Amino acid sequence: MASSKNENVAVSASVLGGVLYFIFAFIPMFLAYSATMIDPEMVDSLIGKDSQLILPTLIMTKMPVLAQVMFFGALLSAIKSCASATLLAPSVTFSENILKAMLPNQSDKQFLFMMRVVVLVFTAIVTLFALNTNASIFQMVENAYKVTLVAAFVPLAFGMYWKRATRNGAMASMILGLASWILLEYFAPEGFWPPQLVGVLLSLAGMIVGSLLQRPIPQAA
Repeated sequence: MASSKNENVAVSASVLGGVLYFIFAFIPMFLAYSATMIDPEMVDSLIGKDSQLILPTLIMTKMPVLAQVMFFGALLSAIKSCASATLLAPSVTFSENILKAMLPNQSDKQFLFMMRVVVLVFTAIVTLFALNTNASIFQMVENAYKVTLVAAFVPLAFGMYWKRATRNGAMASMILGLASWILLEYFAPEGFWPPQLVGVLLSLAGMIVGSLLQRPIPQAA
């Protein structure tokens, strides 16, 4: 998409990629639902303990060895691919948009080294968090996407589609959304409104108010 020959191809590729991602995401859900018809007793015994074991148990008990090898090979490949992408995306974003602005006089070699250090630091933090939490993989992924929802969604959407969006608005949006979500997750996780919903609403408010309070930069004729 980044190397598309024009904007129409980039838009079409993005939409097609999203549709295909949506379709492929239904495959494991379809297989897990099939388990309720193939072996309902196994599902009943695991649903209260750990529902994540339903699909692997179905594969191990009902599929031939070749299918097991293909399934777990694909699963390992998907985990490694997601892990690398999930580490690189925030590392590059943090280095490009925050550290580069703080240290502007760097050569390309220095910037690449700094980015590698950030990836290493983020990897260590994520590894320590994973080793010291009782949350399931699903819960950790869900929490990770909550951060993106409350801190990045509104600035990204408004930056693309609202001409009055400003840097101050984006900063206010990220700070308000992230701070409110963290506070509510800690003090009132089971409140009347979900913490992530409050975070999105305050992020939206910060984006609008912060942008409207800043005078628009006059466009060159």
